[in-house]
Amino acid sequence: MLTLGPDDILLGRHADSWQTALDSAAEALVDAGLVEAEYRDGLHDREAQSSTFLGNAIAIPHGTPESRRHVKQTGVRVLQFPQGIEWHDGQQVHVLVTIAAQNDEHLDILRQLTHVLDRDGVAEQLASASSAADVARLLSKPTLEPRLDADTLCVNFPARDPQELALASAARLRQSGCVDNAFIAAVAAAQPTWLGKGLWLASSSQGVNQPALGVATPASHTLESAGHPVHALFCLAAHGDAHRPLLEQLMALLDSGASDTLLTCNSAQLLSLLAGETASTPTRRVRVLNPHGLHARPAKQLVQVARAQAMAINVRLEEGSATLVSAASLTKVIGLGARRGQWLVLSAEGDNARQALESVAETIEAGLGEKITPLDGGFDTAPEASTTQPAVEPLAADTPHTGVAASPGLAIAPVFVIRPMQFDYPEHADDAEQQLIRLNHAIKEGAAQLEALVRNAQGGEVADILSMHEEMLVDPELHHAASDAIREGRSAEAGWWEAIETAAHAQEMLADRLLAERAADLRDVGRRVLGVLCDVTLPEPPDHPYILVMDDIGPSDVARLDTSRVRGLLTVRGGATAHSAILARALGIPAVVGAGQAVMALNNASMMILDGDRGRVTSQPSEERLQRAEQQLLDHQQREAAAWETRFEVAQTRDGHRVEVAANLGNTAHAVDAVERGAEGVGLLRTEFLFMAHASAPDLTTQIGEYRQAVEALGGRPLVARTLDVGGDKPLPYWPVPQEDNPFLGLRGIRLALTQPDVLETQLRALLMASKDHPLRIMLPMIKDIAEFRAVKVIYDRLLQEIPASQRATDVQLGVMIEVPSSALLAPSLAAEVDFFSVGTNDLTQYTLAIDRGHPELSAQADGLHPAVLRLIQMTVAAAHSQGKWVGVCGELASDAVAIPVLVGLGVDELSVSARQIPLVKARLREFDFADAQAIAQLALSQATSDEVRDALEAR
Repeated sequence: MLTLGPDDILLGRHADSWQTALDSAAEALVDAGLVEAEYRDGLHDREAQSSTFLGNAIAIPHGTPESRRHVKQTGVRVLQFPQGIEWHDGQQVHVLVTIAAQNDEHLDILRQLTHVLDRDGVAEQLASASSAADVARLLSKPTLEPRLDADTLCVNFPARDPQELALASAARLRQSGCVDNAFIAAVAAAQPTWLGKGLWLASSSQGVNQPALGVATPASHTLESAGHPVHALFCLAAHGDAHRPLLEQLMALLDSGASDTLLTCNSAQLLSLLAGETASTPTRRVRVLNPHGLHARPAKQLVQVARAQAMAINVRLEEGSATLVSAASLTKVIGLGARRGQWLVLSAEGDNARQALESVAETIEAGLGEKITPLDGGFDTAPEASTTQPAVEPLAADTPHTGVAASPGLAIAPVFVIRPMQFDYPEHADDAEQQLIRLNHAIKEGAAQLEALVRNAQGGEVADILSMHEEMLVDPELHHAASDAIREGRSAEAGWWEAIETAAHAQEMLADRLLAERAADLRDVGRRVLGVLCDVTLPEPPDHPYILVMDDIGPSDVARLDTSRVRGLLTVRGGATAHSAILARALGIPAVVGAGQAVMALNNASMMILDGDRGRVTSQPSEERLQRAEQQLLDHQQREAAAWETRFEVAQTRDGHRVEVAANLGNTAHAVDAVERGAEGVGLLRTEFLFMAHASAPDLTTQIGEYRQAVEALGGRPLVARTLDVGGDKPLPYWPVPQEDNPFLGLRGIRLALTQPDVLETQLRALLMASKDHPLRIMLPMIKDIAEFRAVKVIYDRLLQEIPASQRATDVQLGVMIEVPSSALLAPSLAAEVDFFSVGTNDLTQYTLAIDRGHPELSAQADGLHPAVLRLIQMTVAAAHSQGKWVGVCGELASDAVAIPVLVGLGVDELSVSARQIPLVKARLREFDFADAQAIAQLALSQATSDEVRDALEAR
């Protein structure tokens, strides 16, 4: 809500140009402590994109998404220019409502100001206002608009009389925030009034927060009371004269004679009737795909197209409102507050109405001048399983095809393709109670299946994710959404899938890629229940080894895998952080994901070579290619066996150059397994696992207990623990951060930790105390320069003084991760003060090359052997060694057999890899001399691209 105080409004300003006025506005935000000075550039950049002039002499300057990092606190400053300013689009402006927005708050402020645009004389009043109070009064939003939308409806309620319908409707109004308990008490104390034609009315003005009209229809089509039929009850929350538009809609319905049709209406149909749309009214549904919904720029485009039509075009939110507004009114269109993914209903009357509606709809679908991306399923909400997919060409024979490398290893086997299950079911059903019984039974059966899969799951990660599926299955929001759809006339199958798809779409719209990819888990849960309802089961896999090909592999699919026969996994969709990839790595199955629709056209039993290291698959390989791959696989298996036998030997090159090999751990419980596999320490303990496992930040005692488990398992080997690395792409529910356009460049890692230094201090204290009498290395993530390190060092040094040496680690070091290019470029200044460096090649690569390593199309190019990345590593090692400090590498590059000699040749002192890779990495070190490694490193540095690096190294 836009609330303005005296300090928010600056009167009597003067400016010679709009640029000067904008600079004054920026200065006002800086003086208020809302933004940093750099936000000024964001205001000018926004105007360069399009004018922020709103109307009635008001402009609403706000920054670009890129400038949000300069916003300290969301706020507004209003500047009055009595003499006016000519804005850059030729409009006269008297008031700047200048916004400092950390997210999209400016859209809410914009909607709150739309009422001003319809009032005559406001421009002159704003120009002549002599007090801040007058300006605030002119800009403040008037009485709340009356409400009639999907949230005020109660369809097919199992009531026995009109009074029960009245109470049900009143309860919906309370849930919507329109009324309080006083209203419900007043409705309960009075009998509903018979209006005629099967319609009843209950009303009160007590306890009304917002005027609203609730509508309730009975489940029984034969319900009567006092000899009168009961088709629908209207529950009116009256408030002065503000509810009059609701009465007008009610009177129009009475006059239409359509009351008898209300009994068979679902929510959408009921809203359509209340909006005045009849069966003969031409309408067109269209979905909003704009990233930020119908804000000012796309709304202007819509209004221009609507005004160009030969008749009046009306529009409303399908799922939100029964109120039609003119599509030719900018204020009305903006006031809809339409968000991405919501459906609009366009309507018109007259000759060629359908042609006009189609023209407007096509403009909306094209994005209204903005770049858009379709939601999953394009412009239709039908379940993916019931749509007909266009034919795709199969992969070319004996030709490598690139996807996303998800789990390392080489697989050679015929493919077994499981195509999406086909669910045939009716969309509608007239026996709501029976449909609810069917759905509840299917959900219970799905839960029982999941419980069995959890019990038999191979690996803790699989069980953990399946347990999450169990939680999804009992989510009350899913149940309520499905039940509401069923009571509105949908079948159990259609109601359930609609609820799943709605939730999945909402998940996919999140900025956080990790959370967005959990939409696949929701659909996996949804298909399980749908399979029970439709009695559809998966085909039986062959009894010989195979490579499994699917659209996407969910946790429940993985749990059913016979790992003795599945040689590899290949999927159409997914990224490196999807659960299908995580689970494949957990089970040690080579996998390539995000390979595209062409893989679904593969013929069962056709031979394939799958390279999980490079993210490549080759269908129907030639005999020569197949023999090479089989020999490569045989050599690899022999190397694995030999490496396992020598896993406890000291890690060093053939000529004795020492390189420590340590384990990357995501959980302290895995430390014992790492030691058993030959780990010489832990090079990366991701401590966020502990924070993500708790509903609130774990206390000191809890953290000490967890860290001590790993320390003791290591038996004197060093532990490198990374401090909490969350925020941005890895949020904690109890540590919320503002939504960010690019979370990978936002508030995460040490940046976030320093906003709550008490949490960081507790973690540092716990690590020091848990590691008493053991070697400890503490590593800080996402350090960009020495200032951030020094901020943590102050806390660290104080703790060393506060905690007696007898109660904490004394063999302790404080280092930083090199994952931001600036830290590598500034390595000399960092090396003078830190104790060690650990290069996180995953993030360093994506930040250096500007490629999201989870991107389905570009991730194959995010190669840590790119010479730009190697030069940054070289600079880091040189700076560290000049100060007598050591350098580790803890990214995926450290286990790449081709990259290992390059890293050693660059002077890296430690390689930290997944526990499964430790024996092989140690064995790889014993295959070359240090001098050879140095020559290989120089060869790699002399190349121009990562492909050239790999080609040169393979040819050597």
